Amino acid sequence: MLHSLRIENFALIDHLEVTLTPGLTVLTGETGAGKSIILDALDAVLGGKVTGRILRTGSQRGLIEAAFDLSPSLRDWLTEMEIDALGEGELVCTKEFSLSGEHFRSRSRINGVIVNRQQLESLRDRLVAITAQGQAVQLAAPNQQRQWLDDFGGDTLLQEREAVLSCYRAWQGIKRALEEQRQGEQQRLQQLDLLKFQWQELEEAQILDPQELEQLEHQYQRLNHVSQLQHQGRIAYQALYEGNDHFAAADVLAQAQVALGEMRAVDPELSGVVDLIEGAIAQVEEAARQIRTYTDTLEADPDQLDMVANRIAQLNRLCRKYGPTLQEVIHHRDRIAVELERHSQGHQSQGELEERYRQTEQELIQACDRLHQARVATGQILETQLIKQLKPLGMANVQFQVQFQPIPPSSWGSDQVTFLFSPNPGQPPQPLGAIASGGEMSRFLLALQACFSAVTAPKTLIFDEIDAGVSGRVAQAIAEKLHHLSQYHQVLCVTHQSLVAAMADHHLRVEKMISEQESSTLVRIHSLSDADRPSELAQLAGGGKDQPALNFATALLEQAANLRQPL
Repeated sequence: MLHSLRIENFALIDHLEVTLTPGLTVLTGETGAGKSIILDALDAVLGGKVTGRILRTGSQRGLIEAAFDLSPSLRDWLTEMEIDALGEGELVCTKEFSLSGEHFRSRSRINGVIVNRQQLESLRDRLVAITAQGQAVQLAAPNQQRQWLDDFGGDTLLQEREAVLSCYRAWQGIKRALEEQRQGEQQRLQQLDLLKFQWQELEEAQILDPQELEQLEHQYQRLNHVSQLQHQGRIAYQALYEGNDHFAAADVLAQAQVALGEMRAVDPELSGVVDLIEGAIAQVEEAARQIRTYTDTLEADPDQLDMVANRIAQLNRLCRKYGPTLQEVIHHRDRIAVELERHSQGHQSQGELEERYRQTEQELIQACDRLHQARVATGQILETQLIKQLKPLGMANVQFQVQFQPIPPSSWGSDQVTFLFSPNPGQPPQPLGAIASGGEMSRFLLALQACFSAVTAPKTLIFDEIDAGVSGRVAQAIAEKLHHLSQYHQVLCVTHQSLVAAMADHHLRVEKMISEQESSTLVRIHSLSDADRPSELAQLAGGGKDQPALNFATALLEQAANLRQPL
């Protein structure tokens, strides 16, 4: 349920905040007062197309924010999109838009997380259903009628459609593979040869450790400087332990140890210094031992040096081709192995592919047939229920049929669905979009939503002047149908009908006003109290505010209150 809507700098609205409640809420006001602007803002925040013209004149930035109660279905959607729910248990849709020079930008967020248009489209149907008389073109589209029929069929029918989609994708995949087999065999073989060459080159290199190149370069430096290392090692050893022409470090430390030992005998406080000298002697002797061992193991080996140099050159060449690092070379080798496996196992003869093509095509046809049978059964139910919903709306002799015509198998099945409609006896049913008048289309859309209310989760139903072109008994029937829908869904209705407005649980008046301070036109919205409603209904009925009109409006409200009780 939509419980609040905030709009800033959108069209004629500078700042508007609306709190909404369950049940049937009507929006009334003079023609051009801005009622549809509010619905346009709601459409925009849920992914509708926006341009720089939506910004209020003189403004550079705008905002629309719609807050919905969080249902289980919406929680599942948030989890799927990896978006956290807000602490208050609500879902907040935000649209921010700005104009800088000629550059218009807009950004959408859900609970503060930026989302794209595709995500909003997947969310929109869970939140609202907007119905307007201008949907005649949409109603006439066979694809839309087929979608409505499938939605009405619920999970069972949609599962059959998913099965068709799966079979269609498999069939298309085999079809593409067969075409590639017929047209691209030479290219495939060339690619396979290239992969084999690369695999053989990398496999022969026997690269196991990504650190091998670094280790080899270290080994090369040592082998290439054996004489220098031996010479410097002897100098270091003599300086530490075996001096010839001078005292070695160990000898000097030993002399210091003796002198300090005699001093400690006189002053025990020097014990710490003696300990340091003794530790230094031990470390010098250990360092000298390790240097001696190191220099003794050094040995010039030209063959080993050449072998290391060649290996370094080989690995560097492979890094330039497949790297830049040895780790990337290993990854490339592994990818080639996968590609070779795919090419080797995935390659089938043309005859095998043609057999699989025929098999998947037959599976698709069978899945389409099952979907067709499910649609026919669903169509019969929709026919019965829709006629039942239309008869109270002044169409006692209405005829409605769901017509199926075969089309080539597709991801949607093999049915073209057409809604056939006849409002008058003696007239054969014709395509709905071709013969329905504005008033008939209004009633059809309302009846269609009433049918869907039984099979869809609660959401916000929005009707934009759905009652245009009707009056009297039919308007009353529409009002009662809207109230009935509001028992299962939140219903928002823009209306000019006093009969419809009287049935509302909540009444909002939209009006335009002139701001003398800003010399601009603004839109304001007011929640009408019970005391305010008779005056507004009298205006809708065309009677102004004279007493007979007010009496008529009061009577309408009393009649509506009585009608709501049994409903």
